[in-house]
Amino acid sequence: MRRVFGAVLLGGMMLSAPLLAQMHGHGHMHGAGGMGHDMANMPGLQGENATPEESAELALMFQRFQTMSREVENLPNGIRTVTRSSDPEVMEALVSHAVGMIDRVGQKDDPKIFIQSPTLDIFFARGERILSEIDVTDEGLIVIQTSDDPEVVAAMHKHAAEVSAMVEQGMHAVHMMMQERVSN
Repeated sequence: MRRVFGAVLLGGMMLSAPLLAQMHGHGHMHGAGGMGHDMANMPGLQGENATPEESAELALMFQRFQTMSREVENLPNGIRTVTRSSDPEVMEALVSHAVGMIDRVGQKDDPKIFIQSPTLDIFFARGERILSEIDVTDEGLIVIQTSDDPEVVAAMHKHAAEVSAMVEQGMHAVHMMMQERVSN
């Protein structure tokens, strides 16, 4: 059964009314040690222009990535994704993160997260070229993003694959992507 939400247009983004109240979720960091990594504070999830709440959301999602699943459909002019979590706290962080980052893209307000993929650069440079629709249903968090800019569409396809890898592998996927960038 699908829940129906009223929606408003915010900076090129179609946003369900209940999501307006979820712009800032809460997350908790864990204290497990890592080989050469500060897994307690996850400093790579911080950024020059990121809020502590945004970094905490990312940390929570990376710590509990096993609770998440994702489906991606590449569209000729964008993407349609459905992401969900069996953990209500992670789902809340996921919704808040997606809403917050799409809003930032619309405002060209790059959080400059230290481990951020360079794929995102074009989104923050050409945010006005992206139309985003967000909805939360029983199916999960549904995001549809489209653009008439072929380079933005290519970046959407690439970023969707990067996010799917992170959902499947957690921080390991980030390490692999960073290693690949260094070797190229």
